[in-house]
Amino acid sequence: MDDHARTPWQALARGRYLRSAWPWRAAGYLAGSALTGIPVLLALTLLATAGTALGIVLVGLPLLALLGLVGVPTGAVERRRLRMVDLDPAPTPHRTPAEPGLAAWARLRFREQATWRELAYAFLHGFVLWWVDLSALALLLGAPLVLLTTPLQLALAYDAEVKVLKLWLVTSYPAAFACAAAGAVLLPALLRPLGALAGARAALTRALLAPRERELKGRLEEVTRSRARLVDAFEAERRRIERDLHDGAQQRLVALTMSLGLARLDAPPGPLADQLAAAHAEAGKVLAELRELIHGIHPQVLTDYGLTGALADIAERSAIPVDTDIDTALPRLPESVEAAAYFGVCEALANTGKHSGAARAAVTARHTGSALLIDVRDDGRGGADPAGGSGLTGLADRIAVLDGTLTITSPPGGPTVLSLEIPCPV
Repeated sequence: MDDHARTPWQALARGRYLRSAWPWRAAGYLAGSALTGIPVLLALTLLATAGTALGIVLVGLPLLALLGLVGVPTGAVERRRLRMVDLDPAPTPHRTPAEPGLAAWARLRFREQATWRELAYAFLHGFVLWWVDLSALALLLGAPLVLLTTPLQLALAYDAEVKVLKLWLVTSYPAAFACAAAGAVLLPALLRPLGALAGARAALTRALLAPRERELKGRLEEVTRSRARLVDAFEAERRRIERDLHDGAQQRLVALTMSLGLARLDAPPGPLADQLAAAHAEAGKVLAELRELIHGIHPQVLTDYGLTGALADIAERSAIPVDTDIDTALPRLPESVEAAAYFGVCEALANTGKHSGAARAAVTARHTGSALLIDVRDDGRGGADPAGGSGLTGLADRIAVLDGTLTITSPPGGPTVLSLEIPCPV
């Protein structure tokens, strides 16, 4: 088999089709169509007939509901069978129910478009496709094989004659070997349209049962959901660490600082008093650093007063004067959004103080009902470059996790405007 070809079509296009296993994979795929098509035909016919006949007395309604789900197992089997002629994965387009139980599963399945596409495929497969596959297989593969076996048929015939393909009467071995030679010529010639038919059949199956657009959309939705879960888990872990440090290590340091202060007061002047004073001062520095660390992990002001109070606190703590225009009616938003906005403004003001040479900055924040909009403006020299290691790249990544956008306008000479937009309906 062509190691690089993923479908019979690709093998045909590369000219290595006949030297690979694709012809026999294509034949097996078409031959196996009857193994699923006949049971599907029987199931559809029986359920439709019984459900319609018994629908008058309501007994047939469950049968009609079951008829609507025939495509689900059909689709599952056909997606597995598709691997014979299409090596690309064909994942299920169905979502996983949020709740356990048959009722939740059935409710979800009846609401999905994939269920009805699979039902349409089941009807098409049961009433049309399988016998078309077998007919094409009999014509494109069966006919050459029958011609190839003409000498054997003649040898096994009782009356020393055989009617080949119900068309030609062969009574001699020269004629029989001529038929075999014709079959040897026809077989490789007809294997190519056989592969093309199998490729077209697989393309139809994928389009109905595993559409690539749906697959990509489903993966994108799952990535979005998992990313949101990771953000929530990350913020929850930050809050836990902040709480543990605040209630544990910080309280112990406060007690230690007080004990050192009392010991310093009780100690007589001398080397011991000097050592206690140095230890007391060092403990005070460690406590201050710990408070800054706790504030950087997850500020308590953000938890207590929301984004409005937290942004005002950032402005007061900034190294340069900051004017604020924050909507007083700014609602409480999801914790991950508030945290991303808070640390985004922190990073922006930190960059302003370190790199811009600005004398003043301004922060505006408002909520439009569907998104949070924040602008950070400064009157510095401009020329901010996210690739320069200023932290803007990390900030953009943090905002992108929430499907938000970060826009920077920073012409040489300034001003620099950093805009955050995070979708978050109230």
